This record gives sequence, structure tokens and C-alpha cells, in this order.
Amino acid sequence: MSPHPPGFAGDPPPPGEGVKRTPHRIVLLAALALLAPTLAEARMDQARAIACPGAGRSWLVPFASAPFPYDGDVPGKGPFLDKRDGERRGHASPRGGVYWENPTYSDNRVLISVPKGFDPARPAVIVVYLHGNLATLEREVCRSQGVPRQVAASGLNAILLAPQLAVNALDSSAGRFWEAGGLRRFLDEAGAVLPALVGSGSHASLPVIVAAYSGGYLPAAFGLSVGGATDRIVGLLLLDALYGEVDRFAEIVAARRGRMAFVSAYSASSRVENARLRSLLAARGLDSGEGVPPKLGPGTVSFVPTPPATEHGTFLTRAFAPDPLKVLLGRFETYRIGRR
Repeated sequence: MSPHPPGFAGDPPPPGEGVKRTPHRIVLLAALALLAPTLAEARMDQARAIACPGAGRSWLVPFASAPFPYDGDVPGKGPFLDKRDGERRGHASPRGGVYWENPTYSDNRVLISVPKGFDPARPAVIVVYLHGNLATLEREVCRSQGVPRQVAASGLNAILLAPQLAVNALDSSAGRFWEAGGLRRFLDEAGAVLPALVGSGSHASLPVIVAAYSGGYLPAAFGLSVGGATDRIVGLLLLDALYGEVDRFAEIVAARRGRMAFVSAYSASSRVENARLRSLLAARGLDSGEGVPPKLGPGTVSFVPTPPATEHGTFLTRAFAPDPLKVLLGRFETYRIGRR
């Protein structure tokens, strides 16, 4: 019997270390880097302000480095767009069936949100949120899950970046986050775009907390292991998200020992995977606690079981506490608004 919650879907853990960049693509990326100001201006021309309940200012902004569209390979498998129907191209998801490139894999927008009182002159952090299956940025991330609201309520001097993954689909594909350096390029583009939204500051070098829910585990696993941004990661929060890549997550946490906080909160549906990860970390000499730590900082490793009645589908609003993302982010005291 599958440990996954009803309706959960994601590609089976792909082998390999990520999609490699060919030399001619590296040259192209270098050329694009020279055009960064122009590209950032173009992105802002297409940005759209949206109202997320309980949040500060929020926008939907297209990113060239967003996970999708994606025309590359699935690591160790072959082309991502592996289905054809005339001129249409699609991807065969193991649980969701065939999804077509348009509309499922063609949305390159990123939800950017900053709380009231954000001060770029003070210690700040970027929160990258990776949503689960059957989600859109406006319906789930902005409204029903209240991710911008939870970031604002946490008290952090934070910028939220939530890329659209597969649109409203039973699919956890990572897209460009499968590629070597994919997360770094995403953060670099954010560094070019953010000054126009939140004011000048060292956005290109801000520390990063990655938070993943449910099927967001796959882009999180590859983004952190091959994404080229390891030096900036100060936190990894898994919110009922450990449904695969357990060995890869063990390597990620072990590699950042003493430099990153790690918390995995889980329901019954991912209990087995969390027990295995805890065992793998212990074998690597990493002690872990249980429950929500009073503070989160470098070296914290903790697993947070939730009550038996906890439902996977509402985990983002009702888990070990109401609004669990808000609770966990609020424990990163180094980045609280008003702290110098």
C-alpha cells in the first residue's frame, strides 16, 4: 500500500546528479548575464500586482529561469516532453497521466511577496516556497494555504519567492531545477528583479530558506543538491514533503551540518520516510531532536510528528499548530524585523 496521501503524485525518484549544461549553453547563459538589467526591466514590465490576504505587497512576475517551461531531460530517463499529439507536446506523469505543455508546463511566473515593514537595510532572508500537486500560485499559495500571509505573520524580514511548478497537476516535476546550477540562476535573476520591487539592497547575496510542501520535495531535492546555491542555504523546511529522494536529502543535510537548520514536519502519510531519513542522518553522525525547537539556527536538526488526525491536504494551515510555516519561520530569530 502506498504511503502517499490520497491524490498525491510525483515522478519516481530519478537517478543521476542532475541535468548537465553543455558548453554552448554555458556560453549562452554568460551572454544573457550581460543583459541582466535589460531582462530585469522586461520582467517588471510584465509584473502584475495581486492581493494576497493578510500579506504585504505581492506580485506575479515572469522569470526566464523559472522551473517551467522546460524542454530538457529528466535525470537518467530522457526527454521531459516525451509525448506528442500533432504539434502538441506533453509529459507522461506516472500518476496523473499525460499533461500537455500548454497549459501545465508553460507558466513561468513567480509569486513575490514582501511583508509590511520590510527593511532592505537590515538582516533579511529569502524564503523559496515550493508548492505541491494540484496547485496554482493564486488559488493555493496566495489564498487557501496563505503562504504570503504566514511569511508576513512570522515576523521575518523576508522576501517570499514561490515559483509556479506544474499547473494544477498530479505531477511533482522539477523542471529547470533538475539542471545543474538551476537554483542559482533562479536566485540570481531574483537578485536582478527585486530592487525594482523592494528597494536597493544586497538581494543577490541574501541567505535563503527553502520550504517545500508535499510534491515540492522533488524540486527541493534537486535544487539543493545540484542547484549551485548551497552556500546561501540557511534553512530547509519540509512540510509533509518527504515522499522520495530520502538519500538525497540525507546528503544535503549532512553536507550543510553546522551551517543550516533542518526541520521535517510530517503526518502519518510520510512517517516511514521520515524515520528512514532520521536513521540515515544518525549513521552520518548527526543527532536530531523531536518537536519544534525554540530557535532555529545553524546545526539544528529536528523532526516534528503531528497528531494522528492531521490531514495532508490541509497541512499548510493545520498541522502541529495552526499555520505551521509561520511558526517555523518565526524561530529564525536572526532575521526578524527590527533586529539589527
